[in-house]
Order: sequence, then C-alpha cells, then structure tokens
Amino acid sequence: MSIFDELTRLKDEVTSEIRGASTLEVLEETKIRVFGRKGGALTTILRGLGSLSAEERPEVGRQANEIKEFLEGLLAERQAELRGEALEGRMLEERIDVTLPGCWPPPGRIHLINQVIRQIKDIFRGLGFGVIRGPEVETDFYNFEALNIPADHPSREMWDSFFLREGLLLRTHTSPVQVRVMEASEPPVRIIVPGKCYRRDAVDATHFWEFHQVEGLLVDEGVTFADLKGTLEVFARALFGKRRRARFNPSYFPFTEPSAEVMVDCFLCEGAGCRMCKNSGWIEIMGCGMVHPRVLSRVGYDTERYTGYAFGMGVERIAMLSRGIDDIRLLFEGDDRFLRQF
Repeated sequence: MSIFDELTRLKDEVTSEIRGASTLEVLEETKIRVFGRKGGALTTILRGLGSLSAEERPEVGRQANEIKEFLEGLLAERQAELRGEALEGRMLEERIDVTLPGCWPPPGRIHLINQVIRQIKDIFRGLGFGVIRGPEVETDFYNFEALNIPADHPSREMWDSFFLREGLLLRTHTSPVQVRVMEASEPPVRIIVPGKCYRRDAVDATHFWEFHQVEGLLVDEGVTFADLKGTLEVFARALFGKRRRARFNPSYFPFTEPSAEVMVDCFLCEGAGCRMCKNSGWIEIMGCGMVHPRVLSRVGYDTERYTGYAFGMGVERIAMLSRGIDDIRLLFEGDDRFLRQF
C-alpha cells in the first residue's frame, strides 16, 4: 500500500471517529492516537516521506498537509460542539427556577441592652437632657482624681480597674464624661452619658467585666435635692409604670454629698414581697446625690452660685429587672434563641 493510500484510509477512519466521538475525553484520545509525536498514526506515515523519490515527494507532502489540516479543523469543530453540549447540560442541571419565592433571612433585632438605652434616652430627652458620649480609655485624673477619689481613698477598691500604659485605664464608670463636659462649658449643664464601662469583676450571674451605664448631670443656680427626687420619680414611672413609687435611702459616693440609693416598689409583687425584691417590697435601680462642691470647684464653677445633682444606673440591671432575666451572662453570650425574645 502506497503512502497516499495510507493517508486516504487514515483520513476516512479518523473522520468517522471524530464525528462519532461522544465526549471530550474520547476526542482527546483520538487526537493523541493520530497526532501524537511519539507513535501517532499520522506522524508515523509522514516519516515515510523520506523513502519517496524526489518527483513524488512534493505531491504526496502537499496531500499529507491537506489531510492533516482537514483533520485538525474537524477535531477543533467537534471539540467546540462537545463543549457547547456540556455547557448546555450543566446549565440545565444547575438552572434556577426564578418563579420560586425567595428565601428571606430572618430580620435582625436591636439588642436588648440597646433597647433599654434607647428607652432611657427617650425619657430624659423628654425632660430636656442632652445625650453626650466620651472616651472609653480614660486618665487616672478624670476617672478618679477629678471625682474626689484620690489615690489613697479606700473607695477606689469599688472600681477595680483595667490599667493600660502611661497612666491610662479603661473607664470604670461614665462619670469622667461629666467632668469633661463641665470643663468645656458653663452652667446650665443638663446631660446624660450612656456608654460602656469596664471593671475587673469576677463573672457570675450578676457581674460581668464589661457593662453599660447611663449617668446624668444637672448643674444650675438653685438646684436642690427636691429637683433630683422629682426628676428620678418621673423617670421611674416612665420606665417601670405609672403606679410606681420611689424611695431614697441614704448612701455614700465620693463625688456626691448627700448621696442616696433610689428604690422603686416591686413591679412584680406590687410591694408585697417576692423573690425578685428579696421579700422587701423594694428594688434598687440606681445611685444619686448632689454633686460634691469639690468636684464643682475643680472645674472652675462657683460653688456659692451653682449646685447640681448627678445619678447613675447600670443598663444591664435595668434590663434584667424589667424583663425578668436572672443571669447577666445571657446578655453577652449572643445566643439568638434568648435575644430574639425581646
């Protein structure tokens, strides 16, 4: 059989294989078998061109190249067809029915702590208080000294702190913001200060190393303890119910004098005595008092002319009391099963 006959037979055979190939893998096998550099059928035949005479070689070489180009073109065309079929099949398998209703993620909710902060802010805004925020990293001066708590004062043990470098610490209460505001402005001052605080408390059902406070300050001429009582009674009724009664028990805070703890009659048992109020009929909600003259004088206020009152409450405590929560850790664990109840 001549080389030309071999080329013609190979052309017919490979043409049939290419057109009948059902997958890209089969087509690749055919390509290697025909065009492979080592042992390929066409490659082997073309190596025989050297045995032809000088007169036969050009014509047979031309015919061989035409057959090679034909097969290569046919191979590329079939590859494109198979790739298109594969893509179409994949699209059919992975298609999305756009007529189906969408899957909506569950709507988010405002965290209970922020809900309570918003409630408190709304009440005090209605009473004419502005809302101020301040730095969470404080100096020893603003966190303690300016609030009448010198370095050797035993009350510092009430605020076990996270100390940082260069005399800085994570604030233990939001009271430093009150000093900063008074330094920067003249009376009258009427503000509340919500924000995070930090103390090195052992974590248990009622303590956490991070918590939130809302503190308030009012400084003006002629401010008395009666003004403080009236303001906080209005707040207690707005937050816990119109029937609530408030009681002020003597207490001690370094930056107020006189100082008091604010209590409301138990909203669960209506003052009769229960587990929540420890059978006393009353629940403590915050501390308060008249701003100590030393605090006012440190910011340059005339203590003969101006007086003021301050108060502060723990947001987590308010949230736990008003919602019947018995463990503060539930507010920080991020368990959606718990949080979505509120």
